[in-house]
Amino acid sequence: MTDRTPASPIFDAHLDLAYLAETGRDLHTTPDQCRGRYQPAVVTLPAMAEAGITHCLGTIFTEGVNADDPDAETGAFAYPFGDADAAWRAGQRQLKLYQAWQSAGLTNPMPRRGQPAETPNPDAPLRLGVLIECADPITSPDELEQWADAGVVAIGMAWWHQGRYASGNGVEPGSDADGLTDLGRALVPEMDRLGLVHDLSHLSQRSVEQLFDATDAPVIASHSNCRALLDSKPVQDQQRHLADETIKEIARRGGVVGLNLVSNFLDPDVQRYPDGTRGRAPYESLFRHIDHVCELTGSTRHVALGTDADGGFSADGLLDGINALTDLHRLADTLAEKGWSDEDVRAFLFNNWTRYWGLPDTDARPNN
Repeated sequence: MTDRTPASPIFDAHLDLAYLAETGRDLHTTPDQCRGRYQPAVVTLPAMAEAGITHCLGTIFTEGVNADDPDAETGAFAYPFGDADAAWRAGQRQLKLYQAWQSAGLTNPMPRRGQPAETPNPDAPLRLGVLIECADPITSPDELEQWADAGVVAIGMAWWHQGRYASGNGVEPGSDADGLTDLGRALVPEMDRLGLVHDLSHLSQRSVEQLFDATDAPVIASHSNCRALLDSKPVQDQQRHLADETIKEIARRGGVVGLNLVSNFLDPDVQRYPDGTRGRAPYESLFRHIDHVCELTGSTRHVALGTDADGGFSADGLLDGINALTDLHRLADTLAEKGWSDEDVRAFLFNNWTRYWGLPDTDARPNN
């Protein structure tokens, strides 16, 4: 067995922290005490600190709903489809939580890509950038700078549904609704002007292709896996993950793929039980996705973590062997056993994202 890889901090590119707070989770206590949805839980601020997650993208997750649907979500994160003002209010509530954490000294801001990082508060355990997961809360491209000034560093234009800016992965491929909208086409150059990162996760394939046509910017997929390894899933579920050519284009532009640790996003044959629960993907299934990205890109530089832990499911939804955030360090041991160098292991856990974001070397110290 290979010697244990030196301790590394972790950069997680996708955690729905504000959403979890809005569903009743106390993020300031331990997972066994946090209450709220998605139990057993793994994600709280103390759990992140214990695991050495020193950097993350915290999302603004909002969901458009059909007001006539009796089963529609009614939480503070939900808004009626097409209601831009209601979406704005839902997004602003979550943004204000992240701003409050920064004001309280719990987090340091993430700079926009290519911009200098502020000198961090040494007592804040976490550097956090805000990722808008579905751009509907941005009422128009004209107000984008206000969101950027408030801490937003990345945007995925759609979630599952058809959004005001683009179609998500749940939209029927080739339908009239599929692709970027006029608002989406107007948002792209404004994002580029402000240095905001395009996140491909959740976009339909046509939206991805039209985005590539509209910008040459380096892009990311914050929490997606390899479509080629999930080919037994339905077409719309496959769109949730990345085609081989998309992975190659992300790498060509200097971007990064953050792999999602949800079981059924790693192994298409995970069993669904009669009560609606699922089995867990085998631990090794993650490494098939890691290897696939590396083979396509010819490098270990374009693959990292975007765990999506507790993002609409509990700890039981993660791949087998990852039951707490501290278990993420098990990945380092496994990669070392597979022959990865210490440098490459550290890049997967941390440095691929900090390099992409242009963060200073001081952000890459193990005990920062």
